[in-house]
Amino acid sequence: MAAVLGDMDDRLDTRRLRYFMQVLESGSVRGAAGALGMDPSAVSRAVSQLEQECGTALIERRGRGVAPTDAGTLLATYLRRQLSEKQTLLAQMDSIRKVESGHIDIMAGEGYIDTLMPRTLAPFMRAHPKITIGLDVGSTNQIVQALLEERIHIGMLFKPPNDERLRSHHSNPQPIQTWVLRSHPLAQIDRPLRLADLVPYPGATVHRSFGVRQHIEAAEISEGVRLNVALTTASFDAVMHFVAAGLGYALVPRLTMAAAEASRIVALPMKNALLYRGRSHVLTLRGRALPPAAQELLRLIVSDAKPRANAAR
Repeated sequence: MAAVLGDMDDRLDTRRLRYFMQVLESGSVRGAAGALGMDPSAVSRAVSQLEQECGTALIERRGRGVAPTDAGTLLATYLRRQLSEKQTLLAQMDSIRKVESGHIDIMAGEGYIDTLMPRTLAPFMRAHPKITIGLDVGSTNQIVQALLEERIHIGMLFKPPNDERLRSHHSNPQPIQTWVLRSHPLAQIDRPLRLADLVPYPGATVHRSFGVRQHIEAAEISEGVRLNVALTTASFDAVMHFVAAGLGYALVPRLTMAAAEASRIVALPMKNALLYRGRSHVLTLRGRALPPAAQELLRLIVSDAKPRANAAR
């Protein structure tokens, strides 16, 4: 395998390498074929030919999908590093010019979109009409993985893991609160709520891949209670609608409920200290040279986030 990697560009077909990487990203040959607009048999044949060139298996079946073998992981790592070095070179060359063109990929938690789009992205795109932006919504785990795999330039998320590969450019507190209709019995309690107060009522929150849920579960363990979660979702909009429909409470940070109806819905403080330790972060991959366009947008995101953080305090 090492000998093959030494002269990768000469010995391996670049199209087959692209198909191989798409199979890994999609998790299946059929998914890759759909993304590439090709017949699944053609993609499978191309990967088989690539395996012949490498002299070893690169993928293996896992349930209904596929996963890389040890050799496939080595090859994917090499290709991602090669792409990163190419992007670094291009970024350094582009830095000579003004920020006039380019593409930026961002992934953020859903709760960030209501402020990110109108306050930062819209003015930026008007000022730089030749710069294109890819904006995806994801969970904490999805955003971290996308950063580590260099599929995005900037990530905005709640409570990332402690990972030296990630660089935080700005953070601010985002306490998890209980959101209910003003008419809900919980809204009548005149003190910070304990999780035990929530147990008799149905609640809504997000999946375990979100840092928010991981915080909540840690708080449950600390208080020795188990909440009655009626709705688990990847959508904070769905959580808000759950509350607005009078179905119960939601346990989420302030930023995710920015569009809540203030006249009908109230945020109640929690007593558990763990629910106050979450922070909102703007992240990049440490050591990665961002293109000039991404550097400028990152600067604006951080600049816009600081006044909001001060106002929240």
